[in-house]
Amino acid sequence: MGAQIRVYRQRIRSVSATKKITRAMELMAASRVIKARQRVLESAPYTHALTRALSALATYSNHEHPLTTQAEEVRRAGVLIITADRGLAGGYNANALKESERLIEKLKGEGKEVTAYLVGRRAVSYYKFRHREYAAEWTGFTEKPTIEAAREIGERLVDDFNVDYDEGGHDELHIVYTRFNTMVNQEPRVLRLLPMEVVDDYDSDSVEGGPGDEALPLYSFEPSSEEVLDAILPKYVVSRIWTCLLSASASELAARQRAMKSATDNADELIKKYTRLANEARQAEITQEISEIVGGASALAESK
Repeated sequence: MGAQIRVYRQRIRSVSATKKITRAMELMAASRVIKARQRVLESAPYTHALTRALSALATYSNHEHPLTTQAEEVRRAGVLIITADRGLAGGYNANALKESERLIEKLKGEGKEVTAYLVGRRAVSYYKFRHREYAAEWTGFTEKPTIEAAREIGERLVDDFNVDYDEGGHDELHIVYTRFNTMVNQEPRVLRLLPMEVVDDYDSDSVEGGPGDEALPLYSFEPSSEEVLDAILPKYVVSRIWTCLLSASASELAARQRAMKSATDNADELIKKYTRLANEARQAEITQEISEIVGGASALAESK
């Protein structure tokens, strides 16, 4: 009995130590997710205004830009997969990777070659463990993205898109990320980044406050619509990637908060269970000792 009680007490100490860690991670995620959500909302006006300008430009200009012109034959597609650097976030990483697998299978089913670009250590580990090839990786900033990281990713994707197919270029580029809807609802989404579908795609995949079906204002483009497209489109790519990174960051923190709260609650239940078992074992030990004393006393009385 004594050994059993020691085992239960050791488990209680172990679970209590784990509970302290999960509780601390829950509180950290709860404090950070507020700032992450605020960053998502703050990025909306810029993305909104930039998208409206590009929508007007695409509507009223006849200029065919490489970043907006659909290739006659799509032979190779690039997929940017955004995950987290860390785990302990419930199904956040798994859901994003599953969505990317569905997209890749769909593209391959259409006869397209697929090249992966990875953001986050979870995606890198997933591909390395399965010995899969990928074009580039970016890690170390998923919980708190920076505009410099978004710019680096955007420049690499645009450069690869502008390269001819025979030299390893792409005809399409897609993003798989997790969109932050509410604190309890985050969903993996697929966005076709290039060639751009500014008018059709913005309403369904943008941040809150998108233009939707609003009437486009009249713009005057100087010096020309072609030069405006050359200047704005790369900025739009970076802005869209930046928005996806911010949304994914808020989703990661919200998912981690829920996962750590669930782990803390489970730790409480385990502590209660092991405490009850330890008390039962201690009571059984006391009962056994009393029985032995009474039995010994009875034997002594009978011997006299």
